[in-house]
Amino acid sequence: MVIKNSKESCRTSMAYSSFFVAVIILSFPSSIFSSPDGPLYDYTAYTQCKLEPEDPLYDGGILKNEAATMEFITEGNGTMVSWPAFVLSSLDPSTFYSFSSWIKISGSNSSLITARLSTGNSCVGTVVARHECWSFLKGGFYINSEPNPSLLYFQNSDDKEITITISSASLQPFTKEQWSLQQQYKINTERKRAVTIHVSDKQGARLQGAVIRVEQVSKDFPFGSAINNYIIGNLPYQKWFVERFNAAVFENELKWAATEPKQGVYDYTLADKMLDFVRANQIVARGHNIFWEDPKYIPSWVLNLTDLELELAVKQRITSLMTRYKDEFVHWDVSNEFLHFDFYEDKLGKNATYEFFKAAHEADPLATLFMNDFNVVESCRDVKSTVDTYISKMRDLRRFGVYMDGIGLESHFEVPNLPLMRAILDKFATLQIPIWLTEVDIANTLGQDTQATYLEDVLREGFSHPSVNGIMLWSALKQNGKCYQMCLTDTNFNNLPAGDTVDRLLKEWQTGVINSQTDEHGTFSFYGFLGEYTVMANFRGKTTNSTFSVSKSDETRHFSIQI
Repeated sequence: MVIKNSKESCRTSMAYSSFFVAVIILSFPSSIFSSPDGPLYDYTAYTQCKLEPEDPLYDGGILKNEAATMEFITEGNGTMVSWPAFVLSSLDPSTFYSFSSWIKISGSNSSLITARLSTGNSCVGTVVARHECWSFLKGGFYINSEPNPSLLYFQNSDDKEITITISSASLQPFTKEQWSLQQQYKINTERKRAVTIHVSDKQGARLQGAVIRVEQVSKDFPFGSAINNYIIGNLPYQKWFVERFNAAVFENELKWAATEPKQGVYDYTLADKMLDFVRANQIVARGHNIFWEDPKYIPSWVLNLTDLELELAVKQRITSLMTRYKDEFVHWDVSNEFLHFDFYEDKLGKNATYEFFKAAHEADPLATLFMNDFNVVESCRDVKSTVDTYISKMRDLRRFGVYMDGIGLESHFEVPNLPLMRAILDKFATLQIPIWLTEVDIANTLGQDTQATYLEDVLREGFSHPSVNGIMLWSALKQNGKCYQMCLTDTNFNNLPAGDTVDRLLKEWQTGVINSQTDEHGTFSFYGFLGEYTVMANFRGKTTNSTFSVSKSDETRHFSIQI
């Protein structure tokens, strides 16, 4: 076993980040930006295997100069096994811990390595490690009570006889306040932009004291929810939805079992009516889904087809669905739960899903094509859906010449592990393609108040991560008042606790109406969320109305008005 820990005092990227924060804080009021005491969170991640490991994040944090030792761990079957581990004797309650390390193995070409905490047998992170190079594991955990001394150990999940080598390990604590301030800092820098409005007369003279009214009328960031056919003709439901969300996804109405319940018998009636509602209210819609790999949700008639008949049926499915709805949906979940199930690959060969993506792209070239799966950011207990497994599937698509545009993370949470969630998003971010949280909810085994608390945790983490492009809740309300796991309202559209959480965050993440006056330079400046705005300027009885957009940029958006 080899342990490496750099003694350099600080990473260059961290020093630059601290400088950037200082510059921003000087430029705007302290109420807009706050920098927590201690280090900023480091979003650095790697998905490529390297010949040499990088230096540890945070200079190793509380593991600086610490070496892993071989410790005996009691396995689930009661046997004692020796694994490399760090002894953690001074964990703090109510603290977030970000963990990372580089890992190399011998005795096998590759193996899934899981970092675990002996206290509660919590999963801290995973990586598919190799023998010829170093792989980066990033994860974390949260301590919410007075902890006992614990071991953070590395376990071979593949039941192979291998040797695990650890390098550049790092464990960095963050208080709740530091974690929250880091989220808010990212929201302020990634989701907002400085705007300066200039008001002058027709000759270009600056107008001091002009009355300004600014209002955000739409948001750039897609935030929505699943809907189902219960919304058709349901005016109270429609009103409730439109007042909140700018994005939607159909819960079941586009799935194969709904649109072709019998072979050759197509029924798009419900989907068409729901699409009418979406169009009428200028809502962005995701297409969910073209194929679902889980046999439980595949039409029964499809299960009985011969391989040749199935090949023809899937081609007809793509042609029928995507010809009808070409250019209507911004996304398509082409392969749903591809990491967990392999019905089509088993019947049609291992390249079947790659062919689905090719055909879908040809049918609707402007749609963004997604894989979509569960237990990817929710935890790291599921060996079928680790971040590295997901990325490996995506790279397989690329090798087959398939262009895939987006990462769909279902996000069905029980108790969220926010440091792990952020670390996994960091690794996906290295691919530089859109990341969406596509089906966010909290398990109904928890009380409604707990659901609301955990939902806020997940939404803040997702909205604050710079690489998340959109968030969809999986909270479609059925006629009987039920939802998949989490409802936002009752059948009278009175908010439940989760609904109150959503409304509060939506209000927080929108620029309110601003009333002010221009200064001696004829200008007024504010810091607003990305989106579309209306502005009214009045000076001595003359009024001008206009609109402008605020898109992502590090530069101030300047907008000029003449009265």
